[in-house]
Amino acid sequence: MAFFRRENYLSDQPPALANPTLRYLTYAIIALLLSVLHVVFVPFVALEGVTPDLLLIWGVWIAFQEGQLVGMLVGFGSGLVFDVVASEVLGSNALAKVIAVFIAGYFYKEGMERQRAGSWLFVIAVLLCGFVHNLIYYFFYIRPTDIEFIPFFLKYGVYTTLYTTVLAVIPKLFVSRKTDF
Repeated sequence: MAFFRRENYLSDQPPALANPTLRYLTYAIIALLLSVLHVVFVPFVALEGVTPDLLLIWGVWIAFQEGQLVGMLVGFGSGLVFDVVASEVLGSNALAKVIAVFIAGYFYKEGMERQRAGSWLFVIAVLLCGFVHNLIYYFFYIRPTDIEFIPFFLKYGVYTTLYTTVLAVIPKLFVSRKTDF
């Protein structure tokens, strides 16, 4: 079981990611790139106005790799960056992501980072966290006189969560392919 200890997991990473400062800086740069990607390119893959949440997948991924606290920091930071980049209500995305990634942190188990990220547990966590995230995030956009609750809930609560979950299969497959060999 020595192979699965935290030190050995990090030694499998490039030297830059073994250093915590550089690793967190890398996380921040990836979150910034995902925010820009989400604003610029994701609308091209929208289905009836529903888009996947790449930053939520990233936050859940970090919670699976680093644990709850680091995941929450990444979730808050990426949510705040997205709010700024997308000109959203400042803090609404950050709050939703912190709570969702907090939940994802309960799936973290030291020494099992790669196995859990490559399992269907990751996809289930994205599904659960996506649903919680969307309930909180879209709560700020409900204006009872503008839209009926049920169609709004289906489109932005359920369909967005499912779309995000389908995309979460990609990193799961990538990691499971790498751990099989």
